[in-house]
Amino acid sequence: MPEFPYSLRPGLDVHLVPAPVRMSPSIGGVGHVIDEETGIEAAGPGAERVARRLRATVGAATGLPLPPHSGNRNRILLRVVPGLEEELGSPEAYRLTVDGHVVAVDGASGAGLFRGAETFRQLLGPEAFRRAPVTGKREWKVPAVTIHDAPRFGWRGLLLDVARHFMPKDGVLRYLDLMAAHKLNVLHLHLTDDQGWRLEIRRHPRLTEVGSWRARTRFGHRASPLWEEKPHGGFYTQDDIREIVAYAAERHITVVPEIDIPGHSQAAIAAYPELGNCDVIDTTSLTVWDDWGINPNVLAPTDTTLRFYEEVFEEVLELFPSPFVHIGGDECPKGQWRRSPAAQARLKELGLADEDELQAWFIRHFDTWLTARGRRLVGWDEILEGGLADGATVSSWRGYAGGITAAKSGHDVVMCPEQQVYLDHRQDGGADEPVPIGYVRTLEDVYRFEPVPPQLTQEEARHVLGTQANVWTEVTEDQGRVDYQAFPRLAAFAEVAWSALPAPAERDFADFERRMAVHYRRLDALGVAYRPPAGPLPWQRRPGVLGRPIEGAPPNV
Repeated sequence: MPEFPYSLRPGLDVHLVPAPVRMSPSIGGVGHVIDEETGIEAAGPGAERVARRLRATVGAATGLPLPPHSGNRNRILLRVVPGLEEELGSPEAYRLTVDGHVVAVDGASGAGLFRGAETFRQLLGPEAFRRAPVTGKREWKVPAVTIHDAPRFGWRGLLLDVARHFMPKDGVLRYLDLMAAHKLNVLHLHLTDDQGWRLEIRRHPRLTEVGSWRARTRFGHRASPLWEEKPHGGFYTQDDIREIVAYAAERHITVVPEIDIPGHSQAAIAAYPELGNCDVIDTTSLTVWDDWGINPNVLAPTDTTLRFYEEVFEEVLELFPSPFVHIGGDECPKGQWRRSPAAQARLKELGLADEDELQAWFIRHFDTWLTARGRRLVGWDEILEGGLADGATVSSWRGYAGGITAAKSGHDVVMCPEQQVYLDHRQDGGADEPVPIGYVRTLEDVYRFEPVPPQLTQEEARHVLGTQANVWTEVTEDQGRVDYQAFPRLAAFAEVAWSALPAPAERDFADFERRMAVHYRRLDALGVAYRPPAGPLPWQRRPGVLGRPIEGAPPNV
């Protein structure tokens, strides 16, 4: 993508988040009025789909019909212009021009047109994000601007951990809408863990019959003495997943499933004890885990386990068209493998040096299996240990180091270092911060996050597919808590992932705060329970619930 100057022209009274690459006043400086006479003209593949969305969103919020264009000059023109991809360097590029006669949104593709339409929605004002009219006005003014815009990264992701605390389907659909409003395009669904299995697998029904619920839940960090003494659970049927995937596709969002192996698997072992290391522990006594932390009960490296998970992934591939499938690969303690005669026999049979190489063999098996079916394996950066599978992509979470190693060896990387963009970490050092976890990561800290480390050459940096913010839910028990942890920091992250920002120290955070003053009103209209700038509201606090705060600045590792 060309290096455009970062300029929002402060003289323009426009408050877009994320910031566009280029914006200037339109010639003549006359804005456009959207009213009862305004129609939508859809030209090109994908344009009519965007027109339907504008009628469903902007039409609902304004009460205007926005009918198909019938020859009048007052119109919203939606066009797919493939040449924009070459000009701006991305299929998600768009150009938006507003003058006294027309609002013209041109997209390099259907996805680019969709992104441009979301910017148009922001130009109408915060009320355009409501589901029904609240103002009574029949004319909506759009400022006279010309915008050229395209994303910096092709992977602009959000991880939702629905395994530790289940998020019902409607909550996932809601987050897809919030992602679309912020031009994010990858939803990473963490579907399985020790504390719950959330995906219906028809060939193995006990995964949800047994594995989808736990008897109780620790409230707070794992050192907390508090428990919620009631069952917790839930799962998505295959039709739920088809609906989620289709809903995401309408918003040009890819849903990447994560099925965690070989660690974080106690829920699966509780359902099917033969998957565990039953020669060293009584796996029939295991239940879905009700605590947090790193669990020692991991999958056995047997042919039975491999075939079982192949059958799981066969159904996963039918449900998720994503080119990427995440297999976890993190936090897999090797103690049971060291004590297991079966695991040690497998290690010797394969001629492997140690248990790290045994895990690498396990991951490589599924890399080969997925590649043969036209998919790409993604795993957390522990998959580097013992040797990286040939086609693997690395989610670099323990810092930048894993991503740097992977990129330098020619592997693609998604940067999501916990010290920077784990949004379950606390937002302030104050005593009122609910269940404080990890380092303080303020809105400004996230705004100054840089996904591409300076250790990479320009060629190596091309392996950074993009970046992702992760919301883990051990201490985030419901939608309101997820909102509080994610917002407003997800808005800052979205700008980092989309916009052509300067170096972190040179970023104009004061300007971002100025735009956020309006964006908070958009979040209000969308019903987001964000953290207010002045601190948590009384009902957002969790007094007396133990967290795990880490003091000081996070290491840049």
